[in-house]
Amino acid sequence: MEVADIKREVELLSDRLGKTQDYLDPPALKAKIADLEQIAAQPEFWENQETAQSTLQELNDLKSSLEQYRTWLSSLEDAQAVLDLLEEDTDEALVAEAASNVKQLDRELEQWELQQLLSGHYDKGGAVLSIDAGAGGTDAQDWAEMLLRMYTRWGEQHGYKVTTTELSEGGEAGIKSVTLEIEGRYAYGYLKSEKGTHRLVRISPFNANGKRQTSFAGVDVMPVLDSSVTLDIPEKDLEITTSRSGGKGGQNVNKVETAVRVVHIPSGLAVRCTQERSQLQNKEKALALLKAKLLAIAEEQRLQEIADIRGDMVEAAWGNQIRNYVFHPYQMVKDLRTGVETNSIDDVMNGDLDGFIEAYLRQDSQLTDNGVST
Repeated sequence: MEVADIKREVELLSDRLGKTQDYLDPPALKAKIADLEQIAAQPEFWENQETAQSTLQELNDLKSSLEQYRTWLSSLEDAQAVLDLLEEDTDEALVAEAASNVKQLDRELEQWELQQLLSGHYDKGGAVLSIDAGAGGTDAQDWAEMLLRMYTRWGEQHGYKVTTTELSEGGEAGIKSVTLEIEGRYAYGYLKSEKGTHRLVRISPFNANGKRQTSFAGVDVMPVLDSSVTLDIPEKDLEITTSRSGGKGGQNVNKVETAVRVVHIPSGLAVRCTQERSQLQNKEKALALLKAKLLAIAEEQRLQEIADIRGDMVEAAWGNQIRNYVFHPYQMVKDLRTGVETNSIDDVMNGDLDGFIEAYLRQDSQLTDNGVST
């Protein structure tokens, strides 16, 4: 980066930070923080634990936003001060430092601007991501395992905690299905863009003739619900069965029926949990996952009554895919909704999904702003 380039970047960042200031309104933030701190200081504050926790979360969020803005403002001022020094004497070390700081500020503002698109009711929370092998036999099961690795890598790269709550292994290779709980801020907001059918084209490692194979896997994403979200599901609407969890070794989970499968009879939705060591814990976890899935469907379809839900998963087969992953005869990953594509297929399979996610969120935001239901 040349000094002139840094100067232009600083001007652009100054303009963006000005818009950020208008959006955040620091004086109003300070006033709101003061009000909440006064509420939190009252003797009866902890009488209602749920309300208290919600208030403290809001207070911490506001403080974090204000502190973040102040940090950005300080970074911009530092960059401007370095530019003033460079006008008197060009120092390569100072140029490199200024360029690094400007790039860092640009990345942080980009991330913040993207998060402002995540305004859904559950966007700020964690996510439950399920992968099911679709059409394609053993190749599809192998493909499901490849996607498991991809999303695990993505989560870890973003500092999220990724936990496997259910896994069903394939017969010859790969997996039939898996459910991941991804804990962290905005995990659901980002990952909701991944829901749909993912198509793989490659030379099959399971075909002795080395023929090209097309395989499919379905990805579903639900929010992790906090304790304030309630949904009563009548017992008559549930079918609960238990089984051994399976897996390697001779663990407790293989000796007793700890795995729990819950089916919501009116909609046909089913969830299975094998994560915990006891049947009761797995039942509670499965019911929580089912509730999250029902509420996510209700929100997507904008339904008023839970009885009207008909949340059938899109079939993981031809004609339904949202993204193609081509390993042969050329290498390309293309999102069919946004048109975003890349030849860096290894990077994508190692968790580099941000370009696809960002494009989807921006497109979804534009459609919503134009009054189009998505």
